[in-house]
Amino acid sequence: MSHQQSGMITWSMMLRKVPAIVRALPRVVRGMRAANVTDPKQSCGLGWHFEQATLRNPNGIALLYGDGVISYSDANQRANRIAHYLQAQGIRKGDVVGLFVENRPELLLSVLAIAKLGGICAMLNTSQTQATLVHSLKLVNPVGIIVGAELVAAYAAVREHVEIRADRTWFVADQQVSGVPDGYIDLMTASAERPVDNPASSAQIFFNDPCFYIYTSGTTGLPKAGIMKHGRWTKTAVSFGSIALDMGPQDVLYCTLPLYHATGLCVCWGAAIVGASGFAIRRKFSASQFWDDVRKFKATTLGYVGELCRYLLDQPPSAQDRDNRVTKMVGNGLRPGVWAQFKQRYGVGHVCELYAASDGNIGFTNVLNFDNTIGFCLQHWALVDYDHDSGEPLRGSDGFMRKVQTGGQGLLLARIDEKSPFDGYTDPQKNRKVVLTDVFEKGDRYFNTGDLVRSIGFGHAQFVDRLGDTFRWKGENVSTTEVENVLLQHPQIAEVVAYGVEIENTNGRAGMVAITPSESLAALDMRELLQFAHGQLPHYAVPLFLRIKVKMETTGTFKYQKVKLKEEAFDPDKAGTDPVYAWLPGSDSYVPVTGQLLAQIQGGQFRY
Repeated sequence: MSHQQSGMITWSMMLRKVPAIVRALPRVVRGMRAANVTDPKQSCGLGWHFEQATLRNPNGIALLYGDGVISYSDANQRANRIAHYLQAQGIRKGDVVGLFVENRPELLLSVLAIAKLGGICAMLNTSQTQATLVHSLKLVNPVGIIVGAELVAAYAAVREHVEIRADRTWFVADQQVSGVPDGYIDLMTASAERPVDNPASSAQIFFNDPCFYIYTSGTTGLPKAGIMKHGRWTKTAVSFGSIALDMGPQDVLYCTLPLYHATGLCVCWGAAIVGASGFAIRRKFSASQFWDDVRKFKATTLGYVGELCRYLLDQPPSAQDRDNRVTKMVGNGLRPGVWAQFKQRYGVGHVCELYAASDGNIGFTNVLNFDNTIGFCLQHWALVDYDHDSGEPLRGSDGFMRKVQTGGQGLLLARIDEKSPFDGYTDPQKNRKVVLTDVFEKGDRYFNTGDLVRSIGFGHAQFVDRLGDTFRWKGENVSTTEVENVLLQHPQIAEVVAYGVEIENTNGRAGMVAITPSESLAALDMRELLQFAHGQLPHYAVPLFLRIKVKMETTGTFKYQKVKLKEEAFDPDKAGTDPVYAWLPGSDSYVPVTGQLLAQIQGGQFRY
């Protein structure tokens, strides 16, 4: 992403921010005190904070969805009923409950109920099916699961492979019309008569207790479960709710991001709870309905990912574009080319861009509202030299790593210490892979984010790219290994290398694979191959481009080839004699890429 090369922050830019910094200081100091819970006997976390918000703003709006509005006291009471019922069913602190429900209030109320008991919510990705879903469940051994009516078919297909008792398989109806399927208990009906007072357990939850398992793509191709503890949830929610966004009861945050990801669940909902603000959600993002919703819900704040902003800018301009109350937005992945355009067109003042790995121990936030930056981070972090082929950090002759200079880009490492603990994954082996020791001195420990970042002065940074075995597309992490493993199951394919490539003016990287056919190119049916990929992979992981190689060049491992393959991407002139194919949006087969088609793709003629 060489277009980001400018953008250093200067003294004069900093000085212009001084009045705003002075005004915000008391709030920042208060927020930092509230965010860093260190007393092991201090109640904290999701349930406790929601109860505090209810005391502060009982009749204020907590949740908005469709035409429904739920106040804080009503939402708190509904969650309490569910909590008392689940407690009677034996759900205790530390028990894992799977949540498999799309974005709707019932999902959040169930999450809140489990959190009040000290249970751990396993936030299943609602687009997962088959083997991936089985893996995600077995990874965390839930004692129960809550399934939305809209996902019963997906769960039914894997139910016999996961051992969850029928009397702990709960069902959440959708718009009151669905009957309860066999082998499920209707959660809302079963809990309807329970007490509405706060369970005693919500005051017995402390910073080290786990709150969520949030799934991230694993390097083996199957998801990893990252642990989010109540202390880290508190730090996230308070940092955004009070310090960065200054949320209050008059605010409404509109979020169409999936709530099984940390940005939607912890940053957006957390910020709303800390502000005792409204949280407006939608089942699935819609570019054409977005601003109508914003007006209907009187939203002041948006949750975003970069793609979402791009889809909104693609909509035809309207006289109503600035007819909204939005003053601030929080999210990640907003590209420099889109940043100024978005603020200008929709009149949004503050873009609170953030960077955080839901499975890591570090977060950057653009608190000072500079353009084109992930902001700064108060934790100890460093950018180091890395091997361009493998993405691994390099060590000098003294055995230690080398920091890059200000203005340079390097691999982002975050120091693991008391202030920035690493909660890690459920699988200890995965933890060992990302924790580096003896980095700058003997005995130190750092988390390797696997991300390439550039320092732009005054502690601020810009995100440049992901290294390693995953890339982002459509707001989701795609694991190259998962794509490779799936395509290798196809009878006509002998070898596969998967990687991400850039399409101009899109976010993240589009999936591409280089494949060696087991027989001949002629034997490959391109329509059938696309169908096969769709049947086995989530929609966002299906490769958009194919390159056919008679023989893979390997120097030791495929990894070395990925750098060259990424650079050549889907340009037929650079691919030499290798045929290159593309799957165009809306079509049902891969078609050959010609020079003309390449120009159309890069010129934005197709909607990716």
